[in-house]
Amino acid sequence: MVVEVDEETCIACGQCEPECPVGAISIEDVAIIDEDACVDCGNCIEACPVESLSL
Repeated sequence: MVVEVDEETCIACGQCEPECPVGAISIEDVAIIDEDACVDCGNCIEACPVESLSL
């Protein structure tokens, strides 16, 4: 599984980035997930205020 970003709803607020225990998220125009580093913990999904992240 991989965390996916809905680029149409992501507001690049950055709330997900500090929740990632392995630093697999960066913020540009939208959240960018490093699929190789992501451990699918779901912390970012819970932190997203607009529900743009999903497994």
